[in-house]
Amino acid sequence: MPGKKKREPREILIGAVGTAMTDKIARDPVILDFTGLNGTVCDAFVICHGSSRTQVEAIAGHVIEEVKKKTGLNPYHQEGFENAEWILIDYFDVIIHIFQEERRKFYNIEQLWADARITTIDTHE
Repeated sequence: MPGKKKREPREILIGAVGTAMTDKIARDPVILDFTGLNGTVCDAFVICHGSSRTQVEAIAGHVIEEVKKKTGLNPYHQEGFENAEWILIDYFDVIIHIFQEERRKFYNIEQLWADARITTIDTHE
């Protein structure tokens, strides 16, 4: 279509993650965009939390499924499934953090990376 901008692979990945999070009713999903900042480990973090271990596991599993379906990518690394207090899913340029609420408050990643551009993911609530 004329005038329609092609989405970058990173945008497609983040879109798939956001959709998966909202599908499983993730709480307060945000994107921390690090592009243009020096000394960062990746281009973006996508962060949310769930209200229970079961919900955190469901969000993480759905994120992995949706990203694979929409981009063909598998995570480079994943950890935290043992206790599901903080699950990390690494796609090189985009790192996903899915917390239980108390852990998210404790680690407060958004404050640690306060110089990042923060975008709230619309959950249609």
